[in-house]
Amino acid sequence: MPDLPSVYPPATLAHDPNAPSRKEDHIELAFRSQVDGLQLDERFDYEPLLAAHPVAGSLPKLDWGGKTLAAPLWVSSMTGGTEKAFAINHNLARAAGEFGIGMGLGSCRSLLYDDHRFKDFNVRPVAGEDAVVFANLGVAQVQTLLDEGDETMIAQLVRSLDLDGLIVHVNPLQEWLQPEGDRFTTPPLTTITSLLEALPELPLIVKEVGQGMGPASLQALLRLPLLALDTAANGGTNFAKLELFRSDDLAREAYAGLTQVGHGATEMVRQINGLLRSETVPVACQNLIISGGVQGFLDGYYLTELAGLPAVYGQASAFLRYARTDYTSLRRYVTSQLRGLELARAYLRPRH
Repeated sequence: MPDLPSVYPPATLAHDPNAPSRKEDHIELAFRSQVDGLQLDERFDYEPLLAAHPVAGSLPKLDWGGKTLAAPLWVSSMTGGTEKAFAINHNLARAAGEFGIGMGLGSCRSLLYDDHRFKDFNVRPVAGEDAVVFANLGVAQVQTLLDEGDETMIAQLVRSLDLDGLIVHVNPLQEWLQPEGDRFTTPPLTTITSLLEALPELPLIVKEVGQGMGPASLQALLRLPLLALDTAANGGTNFAKLELFRSDDLAREAYAGLTQVGHGATEMVRQINGLLRSETVPVACQNLIISGGVQGFLDGYYLTELAGLPAVYGQASAFLRYARTDYTSLRRYVTSQLRGLELARAYLRPRH
């Protein structure tokens, strides 16, 4: 039986020495690459005809308090004040500077009274002057400083690290479940409002710590002149659950149900959009950070496109996984996220 003619002339094959091995791979992998139709991602229309492959660096830029984010990606606050924090924070800051993404430091509480761990948080020399980097304090510490008339310590903290503003994390369930936790004597909204009045020039971001917020809390924050509201939704790292792991068996059994309350990221974005459409809610908050259960660039792309405010998406555990090893691994991860976002913008249309 004569050989069938090839669809490619011999000259073409000669210029593609990998073609035979690639085709062998295709044959072997085809059986493992079958897709279950029931698992299709129904959030998007796939439009393969309407764009060329994206060029690296083509993501739209976003104004962020007078600086520029080169991509809608945010390193969510994670760690501080430990021996491992130095390498982690400096790797993350280096990525923030190289790729033009935003970053929130872990809790800077230890620096209020002792500069022993200052080097862990002193990331501006690594990130560079153009990078967006924010300090982070718990609302309980902010309340204490305001009650004692020491709010200038907050401004001094931000200045000493040459940072761009402050993140206040609101964590009543975490504090309640934490064996050494603080007790709130003032509603967090009152503390945040007082901080804005005491330090009106300080760019402020407010977040929860992994369980999200309901519509009444979101409505109250949208009315405040915040640089951003961070969803920190249920679905990612849940600090109430984390604290239960540090408790005894009785506490874990009694309070386990609290780890299941809260709000997911998609739910919160839709709630925010509904509040934005309401004529009764004057909106002063400028931006949105969508975090909590955001697994990668597809989640991030969908949610930032869905949002009615200018939005970035934040991740914590994914960055931590790579930042604690070496910078090369972290750099590859960030590159994959940004290139994935560019590809999604070219070929996927979110269904709202």
